[in-house]
Amino acid sequence: MDLKREIREIPDYPKEGISFKDVTTLFKNKEAVRFVTNAIVEEFKEKGITKVVGLEARGFVFGGAIADRLDAGFVPIRKKGKLPSAVLSESYELEYGVDSVEMHSDALEKNDVVLIHDDLLATGGTAVAALNLAKKCGVENIYFSFICDLEFINTPNKSILKEYETQVLVKYQ
Repeated sequence: MDLKREIREIPDYPKEGISFKDVTTLFKNKEAVRFVTNAIVEEFKEKGITKVVGLEARGFVFGGAIADRLDAGFVPIRKKGKLPSAVLSESYELEYGVDSVEMHSDALEKNDVVLIHDDLLATGGTAVAALNLAKKCGVENIYFSFICDLEFINTPNKSILKEYETQVLVKYQ
């Protein structure tokens, strides 16, 4: 399946010069949803995944389905202040400042095998923040999956992610 055909590109959003990749158009196509879910599950079914970590918000869309198919638990990573119990927090840099994500402090255990999933890899800031949260729990076996990678963006965070087995379904160069 040509997933690029299912992803809407919006020029000059959120600011001039950026071509936003809108995966919500992919979400509404049941064949595309099935294809993405199957591709990720097929890639990681032999890895012993015990928890799938989904990044807010679009990482939640596939995260739960992937967790179910891998017979794993699902852990949400949310923006600061959205989780109701004790949390671990990790800050990361944006073009225009700093943001934070959080995960419940009891969400992962040292022996978990974790798949971190998000829709899009751009600068890698949120992905590395999720990685750091997993590491704070002592997790050593960590994998990544993304629907899209904006390969033309090269950052130190993306260099960190290259140390981990990562699946990307659509690459923009």
